[in-house]
Amino acid sequence: MAKFDENARPFSEQWLDDRLGVRTLNRVMATEYWIPKNINFLWAMGMILAVVFGFLLISGIFLTMYYKPDVNLAFDSVNYTIMQEVGYGWLFRHIHGVAASVVFLLIYIHMFTGIYYGSYKQGREMIWISGMLLFVTFSAEAFSGYMLPWGQMSYWAGMVITNLFSMGSLELNGVVEWIRGDYVPGDAYLTRFFMLHVFLLPLAIIGVIVLHFGSLRIPHVNNQEGEIIDFDEEAAKYLAGNTKEAKVIRFQWDFLSKDFMVMAFFLFFFFYLVFYHFNFAMDPVNFDMANGLKTPAHIYPEWYFLWSYEILRPFSKDVGLMAFGFSQVIFMLLPFLDRSPNAIPAHRRGLFFIWFWILLLDLIVLSVMGKVPPSGMFSTIGLIAAWVFLLLWPALVAITSFEKKEIK
Repeated sequence: MAKFDENARPFSEQWLDDRLGVRTLNRVMATEYWIPKNINFLWAMGMILAVVFGFLLISGIFLTMYYKPDVNLAFDSVNYTIMQEVGYGWLFRHIHGVAASVVFLLIYIHMFTGIYYGSYKQGREMIWISGMLLFVTFSAEAFSGYMLPWGQMSYWAGMVITNLFSMGSLELNGVVEWIRGDYVPGDAYLTRFFMLHVFLLPLAIIGVIVLHFGSLRIPHVNNQEGEIIDFDEEAAKYLAGNTKEAKVIRFQWDFLSKDFMVMAFFLFFFFYLVFYHFNFAMDPVNFDMANGLKTPAHIYPEWYFLWSYEILRPFSKDVGLMAFGFSQVIFMLLPFLDRSPNAIPAHRRGLFFIWFWILLLDLIVLSVMGKVPPSGMFSTIGLIAAWVFLLLWPALVAITSFEKKEIK
């Protein structure tokens, strides 16, 4: 009679493992994926972003059940049916609206953490590039979603943004009409953006998330001191039982326990906004139904697009369009524009530290100016801030070209 092996894996687990390599995948991506010890709470932003994306997906599925992608029905389906007739419809709309804004706050924190700590250097270029692709796809997702309530600001912001595809003096109006499906935003326009928002762009986001997590596996994440770590050697120490001496910890469950703590604080903040301050994510103008014959006094996008909108606004049509296009691609080129051999924190990099804070403050100024009418003093401040942004990038090449390698 065969002996019972209490350590044997269940048949179902063994069957899946033999065919999908589940245990190997778990070991490579979790239990033996090594994270530096010397990192702070800012490294938890990636995991929080994944959770917020989950909130967006789940709440979006429930909203899609009742939303009507029709110009005659869309506004009421959002503001009356979902908000008043559907049980807890208001909750799912608040979660979706707040998450759509908070996700960009997290993206910007994650992005500037990477810039500050040089996390795009030393073989980590694909981590940065895939992260910026995520920013682009999230931006497209946010823009397409902003059209769906079919309010005044949805309509006119969509009109302005789609007009950019005419390429200024080239006047490629046929391209704009092809995107809209009509001369002005209408039924074809709304249904196209609905399809993009609920199907095509979420698939693209999921694909780029897989690429982003995959690109983290080989070079590993950076640390807050920019220390070059021999992960194989430090992992061997950890596995040998020298966990205190090792400079790394497991992703699962050591690092995840830190993530969960930061996540708990974030969730308090998130649901406080959902229940008590959800209106910050909803423009008052958008509670008026779209009217193509009544232009709002001042047209502007959501807060997370204001800085790039303000770069477009102060210049002539063609120059503004080129400046806007420059602002959309320049961050992706950061690993190649930063010529320094160092992947250390900005506060140890001299002029780069000053450059970093000028960039951050300039983006804040651009965002503030993008929300106010472009007249008088505001117009001048916006123009200066736009030029500062454009000139910062050649300045980055210059100041980092002469930066000497720091000897550790």
